[in-house]
Amino acid sequence: MRSRPVISPLRLGVNIDHVATLRNARGGRHPDPLRAAHLAIDGGADGITAHLREDRRHISDEDITRLKNELTRPLNLEMAATAEMLAIALRHVPNACCLVPERREERTTEGGLDVVGQRETLKPFVAKLKGAGIRVSLFIEPDLQAIEASAAVGADIVELHTGRYCHMALDNDAAGLAGELARHAAGARAAHAAGLEVHAGHGLTYNTVQPIARLPEIVELNIGHFIIGEAIFGGLPAAVRRMRALMDEARQHPAVVMASAGGAA
Repeated sequence: MRSRPVISPLRLGVNIDHVATLRNARGGRHPDPLRAAHLAIDGGADGITAHLREDRRHISDEDITRLKNELTRPLNLEMAATAEMLAIALRHVPNACCLVPERREERTTEGGLDVVGQRETLKPFVAKLKGAGIRVSLFIEPDLQAIEASAAVGADIVELHTGRYCHMALDNDAAGLAGELARHAAGARAAHAAGLEVHAGHGLTYNTVQPIARLPEIVELNIGHFIIGEAIFGGLPAAVRRMRALMDEARQHPAVVMASAGGAA
């Protein structure tokens, strides 16, 4: 069991999937996800995230090869827990792999990985990645059972799914938002106490990032779609710098949030 964390700077991972989405809409090589990765790093990103989907709807195998060979910051490969993706990860050996649920019909990742139900499948999968020196993250809901199962299968990291929190913010659901934030606070505490490094991400914007960034157990946020969208209007380094500044400002005032009754206590 860990004690309360020392407040440390918060890392920012920038997901470049949707640069590839735009490229693939027309074909060819422009815009280039690798160029976007370099620009994100210039703006203050600590790492780059790329999701290699089974249907290759955005990031391609060639993108992963180029990113791994040329990046100056850690590469976090998001992927499903399949034999194909395991082989790709073991061939490239990124800094980290984040295992996510994946359905071909979904627009984006919808909810956390069912670690409890897939415990027996995930344990040897995680072991193979860790055996290659890859840090393993599981994308989960901030739920006590999912956190306990993540520790049990040997994960190094959990990434808390902030999608529901962000939807409630967009809907101006103040009561629901407070409860969801409390659920994330409790989940982050439980994960840290279980010896897991705690990340968070999905749907975060300039308006929603600070309450999550104030949770002291969280050490990294992964943000993509919003930053890439904002880059259209003001450039990618500027969008990253603004997100970085908001995170740093929030980190100066860590939150004390009570756990909700339905959260991970």
